[in-house]
Amino acid sequence: MLFNSYIFILFFLPVTLIGYFTLNKYAYGRNGLSGIIWLFLMSLWFYGYQKPEYLLLIMISIGVNYGIGILIGRLKRGQQSQNKQKLILTAGIGFNLGLLFYFKYADFFLDSIEDFFGAEWNMEVALPLGISFFTFQQISYIVDCYREKEGLDYHFFEYAAYVTFFPQLVAGPIVMHSELVPQLKQKENKTINFDNMSRGLYAFALGLGKKVLIADTLSKLVAVGFSDIYSLNSGSVIIMMLAYTLQIYFDFSGYCDIALGIGYMFNVELPINFNSPYKAKSISEFWSRWHMTLTRFFTHYVYIPMGGSRKGRIRTYINTLIVFLLSGLWHGANWTFVLWGGLHGLFMTLEKIGKDIGIRLPSGRLGKLLGLCYGALTFLFVNIVWILFRANSIKDWRLIIERLLSGGWEISDQLSEVIKKLVEIRVLENLGLRGLFEQYPLLPLLALLLILLLAVFFLKNTQEKMAEEKYGLRRSLLSIFLIVWCVISLSDVSEFLYFNF
Repeated sequence: MLFNSYIFILFFLPVTLIGYFTLNKYAYGRNGLSGIIWLFLMSLWFYGYQKPEYLLLIMISIGVNYGIGILIGRLKRGQQSQNKQKLILTAGIGFNLGLLFYFKYADFFLDSIEDFFGAEWNMEVALPLGISFFTFQQISYIVDCYREKEGLDYHFFEYAAYVTFFPQLVAGPIVMHSELVPQLKQKENKTINFDNMSRGLYAFALGLGKKVLIADTLSKLVAVGFSDIYSLNSGSVIIMMLAYTLQIYFDFSGYCDIALGIGYMFNVELPINFNSPYKAKSISEFWSRWHMTLTRFFTHYVYIPMGGSRKGRIRTYINTLIVFLLSGLWHGANWTFVLWGGLHGLFMTLEKIGKDIGIRLPSGRLGKLLGLCYGALTFLFVNIVWILFRANSIKDWRLIIERLLSGGWEISDQLSEVIKKLVEIRVLENLGLRGLFEQYPLLPLLALLLILLLAVFFLKNTQEKMAEEKYGLRRSLLSIFLIVWCVISLSDVSEFLYFNF
């Protein structure tokens, strides 16, 4: 089920909220599980709405991992040898990675082998929605069971609700059990908090607006540009590159806002996953702002166990490159993602080398100026490798870079037609700007890109706005206006980009 769909906005979300708080109030029970069970069941409906066959996979995954956690806890309390505990943990990690490899990467590796040897297997494996996210969450759970002195002791439905909590199930954030389960168990969180509800509605409205009104509009320009890369010139590539950079920003930012907002409606504060990453002045800062919980997972469960920065500089650089190659592969089963992650890892490593040999920005105005220049270079690098992220192959990416350097600024007729057909442009034309747009056909697009870039670099993000604690009539009306506008615009429903990962 999509967040940006009629059934979710007009039926699923209100029914889930009403059922959750009603059961918590009138059917609380001895263990306080009524609302949690309801949340778990509704999350299963959300997950299996379009593909019910995925429910079997996620239930098997939940059952096996919960059982592994119970077994590790019993071994700890029985003071069994650590080797037995480690064996169970290793088997659990192997089970999770095996599922992930089969469903997400089997086609990729078989296709690579086919290309190399000229063989042909004709095997296709469907990718279950959100498998990367709920697999990583469950790996973190069983690892934490192993690390805890007496394991972890959750009721099955508490654990199941943690894994399937629908705001974060299919595209993150990657939530730790210690962040979610205690909030679901807390008694005061089981009743409606109107302050949290208003915060949640505001974040939900902003996120929906980012997705439906901005990201989906830009996606039409991006799709045209990538559909015929041989006809691109420098001008077209720059527009397409900026459009995709802004599309993926507002798409993922919109999803994170929606997840954060729905969490608040249930009195759950999800971890921040997106913090104005294009304001970053270095690649390391970019990754401290973009998909923050993924960075945290790889740091805690891959980078540090490999030795992190504790085994010398060379090992630190190697560990950094490995983590980013894995991060790239996590994003998708294609060599484009591996190279994308590798390039980020390379630049991160170069930053570490620079710091290790003592390269520092000078203080004063010169330092600020050089910092701005490095921030601009970081943004340029991110733009160029986003093209690789979107391209169908490394060959296509190279061709697009060649077209970027080819010269020429005339915009293709296809791109011009897409611009003219945008609803926002037609509205402005009806308000009396038709003559201006006919004289300067690129003006509306350039104005749109400029406004969005200014918003990205200079406006406060959603969590900063939510921290202001001002939820009066103005923000309430804005929330209602955005939701109504988005609902009217839902004719072209599209998935969030991170649903594919």
